[in-house]
Amino acid sequence: MPSTNFIDHVKLCARSGAGGAGSAHFRREKHVPKGGPDGGDGGRGGHIILEGNRQLWTLLHLRYKKHVTAGNGEHGGGSGKSGAQGKDMILQVPLGTVAKSADTGAVLGEITEQGQQQILIAGGRGGLGNIHFKSSTNQSPRYAQPGESGIEQWVILELKLLADVGLVGFPNAGKSTLLSVMSAAKPEIADYPFTTLVPNLGVVAYHNHQSFVMADIPGIIEGASEGKGLGLRFLRHIERNSVLLFVIPADTQDIADEYQILLNEIKQYNPELLDKSRLLAITKSDLLDEELKEALTEELSLPIPWVFISSVAHSGLESLKDHIWKALNQ
Repeated sequence: MPSTNFIDHVKLCARSGAGGAGSAHFRREKHVPKGGPDGGDGGRGGHIILEGNRQLWTLLHLRYKKHVTAGNGEHGGGSGKSGAQGKDMILQVPLGTVAKSADTGAVLGEITEQGQQQILIAGGRGGLGNIHFKSSTNQSPRYAQPGESGIEQWVILELKLLADVGLVGFPNAGKSTLLSVMSAAKPEIADYPFTTLVPNLGVVAYHNHQSFVMADIPGIIEGASEGKGLGLRFLRHIERNSVLLFVIPADTQDIADEYQILLNEIKQYNPELLDKSRLLAITKSDLLDEELKEALTEELSLPIPWVFISSVAHSGLESLKDHIWKALNQ
């Protein structure tokens, strides 16, 4: 998917439908000139509803839809007839979409499963007809309830990718190359920073026809949690990953220090992310001979499993898959 078509953040104005008014009708027939109240209820206003659709991968279809409006409920009628409900407005969204209030930032709902529906903004209730207000002391109520007004609210929809493994690393660490050799995904690859501007997903095949989903996320820079670089635009995509795979090149001056910088940015953004399983892949290991690998192994003192890999030489990839599979099934 071209990067210009990947939209993971939209803001729109949503308005639910107003409820219909109840009827203050009285029964009038040829032989019943003074019948009692028989006014029906007004119909409910239409809801604004989110519905999960696994065929969608982006919010592009909502990018230019700034206003969405549900239908109004119809008024009640005589003979106890209720008004029709207003037409619901159903917004199809990709799995992993979170809806927030644009004013307060409060989460209004989230969609994580195919076909899951969530009422984003409820329609106004229909008013009660006068038949409900009849009593022994008031046998001819000449009033009915009006319907409730619809609710208008600015809403932000954010997409957080659903993936088993999220690749975390600085720009040009080899994340896109790793994804391209482990899956059928074809992310853009080049030798300059921030080649990847949007997340890419790939399905990685494992033994016995099993598989897992890997997400290549735009590179972190120090201060990303404060909005530097691509900042918060990418950090939210790692919230739904089961395993965080840190990717650091073998020619990095201090691998442990770089890992701590990456870890600190994640902690600053959301401390709960530290509860996820973590692995380290040291890429570009084809630049190292066995002696350098042994020396590096003795120097490294990290609290997470790690493995030397080379996407170009296709070395260490099966071992990496084993580590990831083990972490996913702990």
